[in-house]
Amino acid sequence: MNDLNSGLGKQGSDYGKNDPRPKRTVEYSQTECTHVVLYDSINDSNRLFGGRLVSWIDVCAGACAMRHTGLRMTTASIDNLTFKRGAYLGDIVVLIARMTYVGRTSCEVRVDSYVEDQEGFRREMNRAFLTYVAIAKDGSTVPIPYGLDVQTEAEKARWDGALLRREYRLSRKDVGF
Repeated sequence: MNDLNSGLGKQGSDYGKNDPRPKRTVEYSQTECTHVVLYDSINDSNRLFGGRLVSWIDVCAGACAMRHTGLRMTTASIDNLTFKRGAYLGDIVVLIARMTYVGRTSCEVRVDSYVEDQEGFRREMNRAFLTYVAIAKDGSTVPIPYGLDVQTEAEKARWDGALLRREYRLSRKDVGF
């Protein structure tokens, strides 16, 4: 891997501990976005149009990545976009974005999307993983100045998952897609 982080390897991940950059926690950049499903967001089945949800996910994840890095970020990929339940006209949709991994010039953000009922109970409707790349005004990549302070076992598991998804993305690139 051409990165600051050692990856999984035989000894397991170092979770960014050997990364010399100052670190920010997952909570530092966690972002929550809330939307009400209105007429302009539904399809002919009165359900939330999937493309609208993807747009909301990208905006929420992008804000999380920018909060963490303090830089301009651009979407490089969206992995594992799985629709588990629909949202309907008048429903409240809540998206929560969290950093899972930070590399040299790219990072991964996980976004969990929920439908919230009138009592405030949230039911998961979607999970997505997005990769962002830090860019300068001219569009060239730039180093991310902050690493990720991985603290909990759940954060370690998300980091390891991010490394596996990264390896898979790189292997797909080798075969032409």
